[in-house]
Amino acid sequence: MDRYVTAGIDGSAESLAAARWAAREALRRSTPLRLVHAWRWHPHPSSSVPADSTGRTVAEQVLSGAVDSVRAAHSGLRIDERLVSGPPVSALVSAAGTSELLVLGSRGLGRVVGFVVGAVSQRVVAHSPCPVVLVRAGQTAAAEHLPALHGISPDELPGIPYRDVVLGLDTERPCDELIEFAFVTAREHGAPLRVVHAFRPAPPRTAEGEPFPGPELLAAQEHAVIAALRPWSAKFPEVSVTETVSEERAAGALLHAARAASLVVVGRKASTSHLGAVTHALLHHAACPVAVVPHV
Repeated sequence: MDRYVTAGIDGSAESLAAARWAAREALRRSTPLRLVHAWRWHPHPSSSVPADSTGRTVAEQVLSGAVDSVRAAHSGLRIDERLVSGPPVSALVSAAGTSELLVLGSRGLGRVVGFVVGAVSQRVVAHSPCPVVLVRAGQTAAAEHLPALHGISPDELPGIPYRDVVLGLDTERPCDELIEFAFVTAREHGAPLRVVHAFRPAPPRTAEGEPFPGPELLAAQEHAVIAALRPWSAKFPEVSVTETVSEERAAGALLHAARAASLVVVGRKASTSHLGAVTHALLHHAACPVAVVPHV
């Protein structure tokens, strides 16, 4: 059975940006792309539906428009289009069950205000069995790369390096699913992996019960990060890894790292629909796409 990179389509600029991001990711992962649009029959269609059309006709046009846009940029990519009658959350969560990755659009209101995630996106992120990436309008292929000289685009010079993939790591609960996703994504992008760990706990104590002094506390955290990453660095020797350990709030550290990143990777517990404060902060304010990976 094929495993897809799937994008949810709703006719918005954000969903079209998500479809284009998903297409590039499908090419990198050598998987087919699936575009899903969910629509619901209504006895009294909205004023946006032309008088000589039905809700289904409009939905078909929305989906075919997205397919045409993606196919124009990636003619060799296999695209599976799926029009589903029903609630969008149920349709997207169901599609996630046969997907490597689900990509959704997220409305951006600028760097100060940040994302307005939306009820559908947030509920899908909270219940998806596979990783979900949220992409806002205006996110282009060029944004995934470091700036080029003299305005040269990545399409003209594919050798322009990718921006970092950033992984938020909790050393108290290092999750295999989360770490593996970050390493695989960095490898497929040909990008460096930057691992960010921020801490503000009560100081740990020595064997004698005394608290570690400041420098020793930082060194202990750095050693914990290195230990958590060691087996993954051995498994993915082609991925260049940089560790950043700081004593601050995790959300602040990751938002700062996101300014120069192509993707930020965080996790959520698969056993709950609660996303957590750090994930919420990134979904609302990160300057780049955000991947939320479910883990045990």
